[in-house]
Amino acid sequence: MLRFRYGPALVRRAAFTLADVFILLALAALFYAGVRLAFHAPGAIRGPEISLSVAALPWYALLSLGRMTAAYALSFLFSLAYGYGAARSPAGEKVLIPLLDVLQSVPILSFLPVVLLGFSAVLPQKLAAELAAVVLIFTSQAWNLTFCFYQALTTLPDELREASAVFRLDPWLRLKKVELPFAALALVWNSMMSWSGGWFFLMAAEIFHVGARDFRLPGLGSYLQVAAGAGDLGAIVSGLTALVAVIVLLDQLVWRPLLCWADKFKVETVQGDAPPRSWFYDLMARSALLARLQGVMAGSSERVDRWFHARYAGRSWAGLEPPARPGLSWRARLAAAVVAPCLLYGAWRAGVMLTSLAAASWTAIGLGTLATMLRVTLALALALVWTVPVGVVIGTKRRIAELLQPIVQVIASVPATAVFPLLVLVLIRAPGGLAVVSTLLMLLGTQWYLLFNVIAGAAAIPQDLRDTTALLGLGRSDRWRVLVLPSLFPYLITGSITAGGGAWNASIVAEHVEFGGRTHATLGVGALIADATGRGDYPLLLGSTLALVGTVILINRQLWRRLYRRAQDRYRLE
Repeated sequence: MLRFRYGPALVRRAAFTLADVFILLALAALFYAGVRLAFHAPGAIRGPEISLSVAALPWYALLSLGRMTAAYALSFLFSLAYGYGAARSPAGEKVLIPLLDVLQSVPILSFLPVVLLGFSAVLPQKLAAELAAVVLIFTSQAWNLTFCFYQALTTLPDELREASAVFRLDPWLRLKKVELPFAALALVWNSMMSWSGGWFFLMAAEIFHVGARDFRLPGLGSYLQVAAGAGDLGAIVSGLTALVAVIVLLDQLVWRPLLCWADKFKVETVQGDAPPRSWFYDLMARSALLARLQGVMAGSSERVDRWFHARYAGRSWAGLEPPARPGLSWRARLAAAVVAPCLLYGAWRAGVMLTSLAAASWTAIGLGTLATMLRVTLALALALVWTVPVGVVIGTKRRIAELLQPIVQVIASVPATAVFPLLVLVLIRAPGGLAVVSTLLMLLGTQWYLLFNVIAGAAAIPQDLRDTTALLGLGRSDRWRVLVLPSLFPYLITGSITAGGGAWNASIVAEHVEFGGRTHATLGVGALIADATGRGDYPLLLGSTLALVGTVILINRQLWRRLYRRAQDRYRLE
């Protein structure tokens, strides 16, 4: 019978730690600093007019694609550095993973007005808006990539760890030859999900209102938002058509070739029956110019390897894990001595700001948080019901994947915020009204985190293990019990954490909607955040945001983090 071996026991964390308290204080302090800086921003800001002409769509598409690319490049580099630091430093993990839980739970739409106004106080308006848009898209792309890479490093099979030690690979070669190839397939699928998440927040990133200030950037997101505000269904359809065209091109020219390339890194001893195919990948493989470029890059890569080898001389991985450093360095202690008073002062001033909230506001925050939590739970449960079987089919059946993968990629990349005005128009008078429609939007915006992680997990199941279950004559239920579900477990936890964080973020645009000149809102902490942002009510904005962040941290600590540890302990594929 196939088994997933137990790894070394890992220490369980409490619901809240001292690191969490420090991070929350830092968050409140940074919010207060941003608010103080925002007071110096111009009192009235008006961005350029957004044309609804179809002729403007190609230029708008290029602008949006540029912002998405810049944000993704930052997200990918951040994910590699952050995930590696958390997985390879036992001391750093104690701070970096709680911080990552906070970062992925912070609703960026709460902090975007502070970031925008803060940038506007010190930078030209256009540059401030561009930087704020890239920051918002970055925060919708980075967290699932980081969790994915961290999960890959912490579930690396012992055989690969031992091979690294036997060949005395230094940290750079271990990352290049072992860890990145092992994580490649999951990183490609989560990169597709990151782009889908970026499209989701594109409308909010390119047009944002803070009181009398109207930030606008030309792009597909602003085009769709202006079209939705005007109730122009023709313009909405044109904008969606342009967006789908961009998504299809990316699928054919980027993601499908990357999947073909990453398939060779699967951990298996028997090749699958039908590896993924891509006409563009085959075309590039026959290119003489690309072959010459690869030769030039190979020489550069060797020089980089020699530089890192000299830097890490004598620091090969003799064991399975690097030793933990005892205590903090004097530089870290000096930095803490300088930063801590500033953070404490900022946190105290933020606390003073919160005291201006009336009891009725705190009651509304509590009830809104509970209502949003129920919608997030329902959306996550509904997503799990269909993403697991569909993801397994796409990840294991090559011929079906060739048909369904581009369809799923296109549907997932179409931002739910773009089609939400149509849903509001059709369903707003249905029983439940916006309370039901907002749950549907959360589902549309977060189910893809689960689906893409399930596909990555199913595609990573070695072909020899599938053949073994067939030879043993295991039935469908036994095959799922002993192979499929244990293999998927780490990917399901990663997908659930990022999907949950995405659902909480999506609540801000799901519970407070403007369409055709009218505002529709329902009970929820997301609606409170959106309303406070529009009115410039910073105390309510801070209180609602901290309530949302605290709730997500508690859920992560009490549920997802424990399941994550179980995945590392028990369900490491050997």
